[in-house]
Amino acid sequence: MADKTLHGVADRATNSDAFEYTARAGFITSGVLHLLVAYIVLRIAFGSGGNADQSGALATLARQTGGTLILWVAAIGLVALGLWRVAEAIIGSKPGEGSGPHSDDTPAWKRAKSIGLAIVNFAIAASAVRFATGSGQQSSQQNTGLSAQLMQSGWGKALLIAVGLGLVGVGGYHVYKGVTKKFFKDLRVSGGTWVTAVGVSGYAAKGLVLAGAGLLVIIATLQADPSKAAGLDAAVKALGQAPFGKVLLILAAIGIAAFGVYNFVRGRYGRM
Repeated sequence: MADKTLHGVADRATNSDAFEYTARAGFITSGVLHLLVAYIVLRIAFGSGGNADQSGALATLARQTGGTLILWVAAIGLVALGLWRVAEAIIGSKPGEGSGPHSDDTPAWKRAKSIGLAIVNFAIAASAVRFATGSGQQSSQQNTGLSAQLMQSGWGKALLIAVGLGLVGVGGYHVYKGVTKKFFKDLRVSGGTWVTAVGVSGYAAKGLVLAGAGLLVIIATLQADPSKAAGLDAAVKALGQAPFGKVLLILAAIGIAAFGVYNFVRGRYGRM
């Protein structure tokens, strides 16, 4: 009975144009944040500071004129997108395209993926609210402190290695989705030179950065060095220290920016 009630609530909610448009705004928000991360990566490439992750992007927004309002709008869009992901987990993928028994064929792993994406969206929305209210913190500092605590116990180290392996897996899937052009399954358009370009390069670049972050977490855990387990920011800065690091950072910035543009495309043409 409870399952049917949840299914009915989710079905009615995803039939709302207002809800769908607000959720689409979540993709636009994600696009803006990725463009800001790309900008920060470029600054790092040319010798300036910054945190190359979502918190760094939110902090950049907070410093702009009208930044507080923008952050609240961003949080609303991200929450709506998170709720849409929850609806996907309940009804099945693409709930806005129709409901019914056929939607229940969505495999369990896709429903779990929707829950995972919902958690990510809610977490970024919560960060946006904290920055809007003046209590935001750079996530790299928080990650380093948490990693240091976890490294003090065996189960904590196991958890960090599992997180690292998870990031490598997610990163690998992003690369696969980009190279094979599987992202077109999420869109109402089936081609186009520039859509293909931003989709392939964007997914591949973000996938490589995520996989790099995962490898750093594993290495940091094995070496008991929490400073290397600071997420995307640590991965980007480690990339800059590699041979031809400046060139690699510029390429990473272009790829992350491409993923941001792809999110704009998904906000407009995404299958919901």
